[in-house]
Amino acid sequence: MDDEAIYLAHYLVDKLNKIPPTSRLLVGISGIPGSGKSTFAHLLTSHTNTLLSKTPSRALLVGLDGWHLSRAQLDELPDPKQAHDRRGAHWTFDGVGYVSFVRALRGDVRSNTPVITAPSFDHALKDPTYDDVAVYPYHRIVIIEGLYTFLSLVPWRDAGMLFDERWVIEVGEEEARRRIVKRHVVSGVARDREEAVRRAEENDIPNGRFLIANMLEPTRIIQSVDDKSLALPDL
Repeated sequence: MDDEAIYLAHYLVDKLNKIPPTSRLLVGISGIPGSGKSTFAHLLTSHTNTLLSKTPSRALLVGLDGWHLSRAQLDELPDPKQAHDRRGAHWTFDGVGYVSFVRALRGDVRSNTPVITAPSFDHALKDPTYDDVAVYPYHRIVIIEGLYTFLSLVPWRDAGMLFDERWVIEVGEEEARRRIVKRHVVSGVARDREEAVRRAEENDIPNGRFLIANMLEPTRIIQSVDDKSLALPDL
């Protein structure tokens, strides 16, 4: 998908040059689990910054995972066990906080504009780190990647409508399932293939189906190119 990322990096830089210097270009990238959206978003950000290297502007990638509710917050929900089991469903995120962040990005950008912060998520810590990502005035392109980046439901919809671009990475469910299972096994999220398959079937796949049924219309659909490195390993 590198060629597509290079092409779209040029597209973003060209679009940036056509908007007022006090505005940001906001790009949302979504897709079902296993679609490769994180990999594509990193490639896109890298290529965009290469093109911007001789300008004062930069692109910044922000992950939606930072708005995961903490484990302590999940414990406070009506059914804590279900909340932990379904972590990754849209209701286990701080949607209101996410919308507030995107709204802040829409403010005028000047040299004295205050820095805007966002949380990050460390899978080793299993919890968000608050105010860990800094958006400076020179970050004229902000790319936000995640499952529910432009969900059509309240409050998420309010953020999605503020994006200049809403891109979805499209992949078949069966291919996504193979990638998810490998990722769970290799990363240690699951002890073995059996547990990885269970996690995929009980959480990741339902979340992906929910997304497809409840997202705002994308402005661009990007096909996820088959990557052998993401294929299911022989276990």
